[in-house]
Amino acid sequence: MPNKLIAAAAVALVAAAVAPAQAEPVKNVVLVHGAFADGSGWRQVADILAKDGYTVSVVQEPLTSLADDVAATKRVLDLQQGPVLLVGHSYGGVVITEAGNAPNVVGLVYIAAFIPDRGESALGLLAQAPAANNDIRATKDDFLYLEPAAFAADFAADVPPAQAKFMAHSQAMVAKAAAGATVTAAAWHQKKSWALVATRDHNINPDLERSMAKRAGSETIEVPGSHAVYLSKPDDVARLIERAAKTSAQ
Repeated sequence: MPNKLIAAAAVALVAAAVAPAQAEPVKNVVLVHGAFADGSGWRQVADILAKDGYTVSVVQEPLTSLADDVAATKRVLDLQQGPVLLVGHSYGGVVITEAGNAPNVVGLVYIAAFIPDRGESALGLLAQAPAANNDIRATKDDFLYLEPAAFAADFAADVPPAQAKFMAHSQAMVAKAAAGATVTAAAWHQKKSWALVATRDHNINPDLERSMAKRAGSETIEVPGSHAVYLSKPDDVARLIERAAKTSAQ
């Protein structure tokens, strides 16, 4: 082989050796619900993502303790083939912040959610801003729920009234201990994150959502929706998730 061809081949081999590996496309999305709701609320978002070629799984966490909820999420993460985008709504943001430390999670998406740092809890974060409502109640055994008469206004003001009424009387109560449990390691310090601020949220103060997203360095969008923005604006939510999935692969 002529010297010039040998040299060219050597350069090509060196270039291939030092070239960065192409990131694997993110096609797995795991959705985590928050307090006062369950995983069925993700249906419209999940359908949009599935139509666009994503494999979608929904965690049905028990809301009995943060440890239990993280374990339920990791159980679903362990079933995924390839990299995962982890999405959380409301208290689900606390769950994904802890569970997102799993090695197959490449990005985090917060939808009207808490974005805690190490040592912070959902209840602790709520205390850092003016209350969005005063309608959270506790059962005798310390599970929290929203006063049903106020549920629509606080949680789902832009959801059809009949649906909001049903949600009020089928809400998933969260253990006060879970809402008060602190994160031990915040995954957003090491992984990319995105956030959606629901500007008409009456469950988490939108200014608190903004400040948490800014602190985490999350790529943030604002949508004029209620706390149940994933129900009322599923296209906006799915669009952000898909953008995050595509960016995570870069």
